[in-house]
Amino acid sequence: MGRRQRPRERDCAAQGARRHCRRADPLVSSRPAWWLAARHLVCMLKKMGEAVARVARKVNETVESGSDTLDLAECKLVSFPIGIYKVLRNVTDQIHLITLANNELKSLTSKFMTTFCQLRELRLEGNFLHRLPNEVSTLQHLKAIDLSRNQFHDFPEQLTTLPALETINLEENEIVDVPVEKLAAMPALRSINLRFNPLNAEVRVIAPPLIKFDMLMSPEGARAPPP
Repeated sequence: MGRRQRPRERDCAAQGARRHCRRADPLVSSRPAWWLAARHLVCMLKKMGEAVARVARKVNETVESGSDTLDLAECKLVSFPIGIYKVLRNVTDQIHLITLANNELKSLTSKFMTTFCQLRELRLEGNFLHRLPNEVSTLQHLKAIDLSRNQFHDFPEQLTTLPALETINLEENEIVDVPVEKLAAMPALRSINLRFNPLNAEVRVIAPPLIKFDMLMSPEGARAPPP
């Protein structure tokens, strides 16, 4: 699955789209500024319409096929569409995996967590998340969560209350401190990925003797590879 575009890459893509629109009409260069702006807006709205149609198609596929997976990766979402709750109201219990990877989400609501409380796996990598709602504690069946390539500065401690959680991926965030003792008390935890986080020295020293699971950490000062 592709990585989320960095801001500079998105700017380049937008510029490319504008150039494409201009090339489509040889008279563009002679048009007034307001006309060029309106044309650019039409192009952007067309792209937004395509994204909405893609989400609708994927949701319908989940409902019609009876799948246990809702895949909304790379759909340019800035929030979870509230209309999906109504469409899926009769099948939420059967959905065990949701992927919202590589979108532009800044947060998830408590309604999302309480609606999909039967999830086994939740993939949220490649967004702009910096915290989780307290209601994540309702995900009592969750076994794996991927929060890599987000903007967490604080470790989401709500995860330590989940009895079935086996795998946590927080690679490429900005986490400094980790609740080692709470993690050590988690009954099912098997691995946690903290590579490319600016972890403090205390975590690196204290964690190994206390834990019985795999904790992946990069060498101090290591930087994530370029996208």
